[in-house]
Amino acid sequence: MAISSTVSSDGSELTIAIKGRFDFSSHQDFRGTYENLPTKPSRYVIDMSDTAYLDSSALGMLLLLRDHAGGDNASIQIKNTSTDVKRILTISNFEQLFSIE
Repeated sequence: MAISSTVSSDGSELTIAIKGRFDFSSHQDFRGTYENLPTKPSRYVIDMSDTAYLDSSALGMLLLLRDHAGGDNASIQIKNTSTDVKRILTISNFEQLFSIE
């Protein structure tokens, strides 16, 4: 499991890449990518191209990010999901809360 993040040059977008398993062991690393930034981004991108698995705690972490980013006004895109990961997000009705590609 590895979580990395990149902030755009103007600070408006944060991309978080999740590799391997996205579960409770990722909690601190995931929160660390967005909580202590000098400027709060207006857009967030979660790149799951290398995410092999996610569980209910990962879903909770995505919801915490959504709250941090502004709740209903948050701009969060989840992209590059595998078929299995997308199925979990769909079953959980996350397409109602996030933009999923």
